[in-house]
Amino acid sequence: MHGGRAVRYARFVAVTRAINLRTAVPGPKSKAILERKERVVADPLSIYIPIVIAEGRGATITDVDGNTFIDFTGGVGCLNVGHSHPRVVEAAQQQLERFSHTDFTIVPYEVYVTLAERLTELAPVRKPAKAAFFNAGTEAVENAVKFARSYTKRPAVIAFEGAFHGRTLLSMTMTSKTHPYKAGLGPFAPEVYRVPFASDYRGPSTEEALAALERTFTTQVAAEQVACVVVEPVQGEGGFVVAPKEFLQGIRRLCDEHGIVMVVDEVQTGFGRTGKFFATEHYGIEPDLIVVAKSIASGLPLSGVIGAADVMDAPGDSAIGGTYVGNPVAQAAALAVLDVFEEEGVCDRAAAIGETMRQRMLAWQERFPAIGDVRGLGAMLAIELVEDRETKRPAPELASRVAEAAAERGLLLLKSGIYSNCIRVLAPLVLADAELEEALGVWEDALAHAVDGHSVQVGSGEGAT
Repeated sequence: MHGGRAVRYARFVAVTRAINLRTAVPGPKSKAILERKERVVADPLSIYIPIVIAEGRGATITDVDGNTFIDFTGGVGCLNVGHSHPRVVEAAQQQLERFSHTDFTIVPYEVYVTLAERLTELAPVRKPAKAAFFNAGTEAVENAVKFARSYTKRPAVIAFEGAFHGRTLLSMTMTSKTHPYKAGLGPFAPEVYRVPFASDYRGPSTEEALAALERTFTTQVAAEQVACVVVEPVQGEGGFVVAPKEFLQGIRRLCDEHGIVMVVDEVQTGFGRTGKFFATEHYGIEPDLIVVAKSIASGLPLSGVIGAADVMDAPGDSAIGGTYVGNPVAQAAALAVLDVFEEEGVCDRAAAIGETMRQRMLAWQERFPAIGDVRGLGAMLAIELVEDRETKRPAPELASRVAEAAAERGLLLLKSGIYSNCIRVLAPLVLADAELEEALGVWEDALAHAVDGHSVQVGSGEGAT
């Protein structure tokens, strides 16, 4: 989606620095609130960055101590159009004033239908297409499996090493990383099988990964028992590992050969993050189903499955649903998000931001031997930190030090990867050129400083949803 008007909301001329630190990080008010949190909030909900937000605007957040940061976490990829975009805020407020809830299947509402119309037109899936909406990415993933099982009358699901698909039972089973997401939380859902994901940096090659998938039909599960293959075009929590084009095309071919539903998980890659509205558009394929969430409604709880009508219509009457799924306030926000993409050229902006960041990261790679790889699509970019480029031994402690040094300088960064040694970019796609330059300068300074120690305590987790 590309609009004709210039980006008015974000691409303003910044005359002052965006970062403004008034206290040490974390400040006293943040510390006080987090001390209260320790007394009343369950310990597993650990804090990754020890600041407490007061407000967010565009690509920045201001904490309760008055410190302003550039936000490259983006609510873990939920804020592609930025914090508190005026169009989104207005749409949500207006819908909330009209009504907030009925359950669409009890008393339906037009906003649900309108959003389905617009997304089925946009999605690069087999046509004719239909949509269904849910609350979170994990729900959408589990429902995509329901659609596939109902359509094929088969039980098995194939997922990939390095995948992240959610935290509820079936999606947690499909998720690959054990700590912190799975350890001690079994037993897991049956009939989920895992195969290697092709990687240009660590391997296996596309040929090897596709051979392993075919071998799985002999050694793990018969092809005629497989309902769906679920794959991310770029693995998010797995470290922004980009699927080679031939890999996804090979999966599509094998699914066609065996009557298997191909499900593409675009929860983190969708809504402009890769420079196209859907990352699938880079690959020249048509999945049967696409899963969306995160930036669909600018941080309000909403997710969806978009797919071929014959697959979407397969479950029986009332087999799909839930009390809160397709909330009208979130859907009104989602329609506003689509308007922002059309009118403000957000996909073009993501491509431009991505090119600037990639060139800077490649320059860092020449300067810092610890950067083993620079990878991604569009503005969905990451660096992978290693102790040695030859052995590619992961350097998760160094990644933590970089994130800590950046935070104390006013830039919020997220780690990722199965070894927690990658630093990824999930910045709002509406950040101004001056904000981008300022952020990259801080990041480079943090890289240079990381070997000398740090003062901000950033948590060990990756902040996944």
